Amino acid sequence: MKKIAVLISGGGTNLQSIIDAVEAGKIKGEIRLVISNKEDAYGLERARKHNICAVFDNDEASIIDRLKSEEIDLVVLAGFLKILSSNFTRAFENKIINIHPSLIPAFCGKGYYGLKVHQSAVDYGVKVSGATVHFVDENADTGPIISQETVKVLPDDTAEILQKRVLEVEHRILPMVVSKFCDNKIIVEGRKVFIEE
Repeated sequence: MKKIAVLISGGGTNLQSIIDAVEAGKIKGEIRLVISNKEDAYGLERARKHNICAVFDNDEASIIDRLKSEEIDLVVLAGFLKILSSNFTRAFENKIINIHPSLIPAFCGKGYYGLKVHQSAVDYGVKVSGATVHFVDENADTGPIISQETVKVLPDDTAEILQKRVLEVEHRILPMVVSKFCDNKIIVEGRKVFIEE
């Protein structure tokens, strides 16, 4: 059974989707640790309600040490608003995944998080947006793409309305990818990622 750590900065709704999938037996893994770089993140409370070790830690070296001591197999960034250094990404190569609320490579990179992503999509006039789960490298949102799902952008959408619709997709594809990772069904070949059935 794979050991999972989830890194968050906020409310933790994507964390909750993983907790729910683990508890429903859809993920053959165990969330060993939830770490937030914000002390008041509600996601820490979500974790504690499910008896998961939840800590505030804003020091990258300390986080790396903690993950290694727990022998973590998969690190999930679920609304973690901090770009990881190459030291971090090299220590867990192809073992860190992130969920991003757009179809990468659109509306991503440094500064693109939260409502800004959806506002940019609405302002640009795109017809579809969506969510992307990708492996994490030392740059913002540039790692190999694992899974994407589209969401229609409607003419009268606001950023807030689009965000809600994209979040539903995030809550579906993130647990799916975590499940496939735990089942050793994800194969990486350069920039291409294959998911076995």
